[in-house]
Amino acid sequence: MKTNLRIGEVLMERNYITQEQMEQALAYQKEHREKRVGQILIELGFVTETQVIEALAARLGLEIVSIGQMQVDLTAVRMIPRELAEKQNLLAVGFADKSLEVVTNDPLNYFAFEEVRQLTGCQVVIRLSEMGPLQSAIRYYYAEVGAQQAAQTANEDFAERNVEMLQVEESESGDPEAPIVKLLNSLLDRAISTGASDVHIEPFEGSTRVRMRIDGTIVDYVTLQRSVHQPLIARIKIMANLDIAERRLPQDGHFRIRVRQSEYVNIRVSLLPTVFGEKAVLRILATAGQVDHASHFGMDDESYARFLPMLNSPNGIIYITGPTGSGKSTTLYMALEYLSHRQVNISTVEDPVEKNVPSINQTQVNPVAGLTFESGLRALLRQDPDIIMVGETRDGETAGISVRAAITGHLVLSTLHTNDAVSSIVRLADMGIDHYLIANSLVGLVAQRLMRKVCPHCGREVAVTPQEQALLGKDITTIKRGTGCTHCNGTGYRGRIAVHEIVTIDRNIRRMISRGAETEEIEAYAREQQGMRSLKEKGLELVKQGVTTPEELLRIAYYA
Repeated sequence: MKTNLRIGEVLMERNYITQEQMEQALAYQKEHREKRVGQILIELGFVTETQVIEALAARLGLEIVSIGQMQVDLTAVRMIPRELAEKQNLLAVGFADKSLEVVTNDPLNYFAFEEVRQLTGCQVVIRLSEMGPLQSAIRYYYAEVGAQQAAQTANEDFAERNVEMLQVEESESGDPEAPIVKLLNSLLDRAISTGASDVHIEPFEGSTRVRMRIDGTIVDYVTLQRSVHQPLIARIKIMANLDIAERRLPQDGHFRIRVRQSEYVNIRVSLLPTVFGEKAVLRILATAGQVDHASHFGMDDESYARFLPMLNSPNGIIYITGPTGSGKSTTLYMALEYLSHRQVNISTVEDPVEKNVPSINQTQVNPVAGLTFESGLRALLRQDPDIIMVGETRDGETAGISVRAAITGHLVLSTLHTNDAVSSIVRLADMGIDHYLIANSLVGLVAQRLMRKVCPHCGREVAVTPQEQALLGKDITTIKRGTGCTHCNGTGYRGRIAVHEIVTIDRNIRRMISRGAETEEIEAYAREQQGMRSLKEKGLELVKQGVTTPEELLRIAYYA
């Protein structure tokens, strides 16, 4: 490879830039010496990153790779220190016969390659990738390597040492290099880098299993020595300010960790005694998660047009329903943020408070101290509220207070665990609420589910099977399905999208509820007169559009 090649010459040869533009870039570099010429040309808008990569690949005879779909050898990744990889934007992906395959976005960074060569003693083979996918891969693979290395070190280090001593030594020290501290930090780093929502640390007779929930599906991650378990739980308790000595009762807490310079993530901790020790579930409360249709509360245009008038009601109850993990709280928080811009007093009773919303008074339920949903809601009604959010309607007492609050002039938002929208009416009646109170208090019912989306990086059109065609209909001959890549952790899915089934409580439905009509009658009316579309119909539309798969449709259609 020529070591005196200049990026400007290559780009001018292909007529991507002019001599004048090159001179401007060089003049700019004199004031910003830390930046390379190629980077400056892109920042000034003279060329795109794709043009630079293609020009260099053609001139140097190098291959451009899609790093997200490559099979990366973790042994190769470990050969280059993380600090060097992040500083120079390069990732080792393969190793064979004293040859190290390295992906970079700058093949002219000769000093970095020489440093890698001296460090590893290997000949460096260069592949090219754009910056965005490369940086994502660097974060992902070094989080993976770090967590595995920390688990291995902890397993080896703790195998023959005194657990009680370790609990004091390692867990309380806070030393970032202590094996137990490093292990917890690495597990959280890996969970955050892969978009996991929960980390499960589960004790069994001979080992401890760590699993992570990613896009709603729980996956095995690593197995730890049994002797590691108690020090790891002790470290979690210290972080969450819990009682280390208490091992017989459940405990709940939370802590914050810094993931980047100014970005913090809240971690909610739940500890539960099991026969082999305490199980810990760490929920990652990422406040900056990506939500499809965020300006529409995560809803498509049709659902948003039906939901928005409900929020403009002066009083009444809006229930958002669905099983645990269906995104109900996220939808509620987005609605509260919208309502908080008005000149109103908004108060909530929640368990737990998952997100702090400006201009809203949020109360955390504390049953140990006697602060339940019921007592909190009673006290809240004396605080002159306009809008109330009850995190979950769990019993008849809470439901009864909510209904009376709605009838006396408050707008109430809450959640229920029901299979579809209309079933909420039956659920409230089962709780002991009279039909006339249900009819006069309800404004609307929203059933919600989350469906995993096909990974955009590895999704491919494939022909439907006869069984799938029977489910989807004869007009659908192809669907989109992910093959699995690093972007989606090999699952074929990346991210989730919400689907909604919405029923507006109008005058006719109020009459039906008051006389105790069957749910089928109310549902038929909502379909015919309001144009309500079921969760199954909404999911089927997303399969047709290639957003999700028949398997995801079956998962929500079971309930629908």
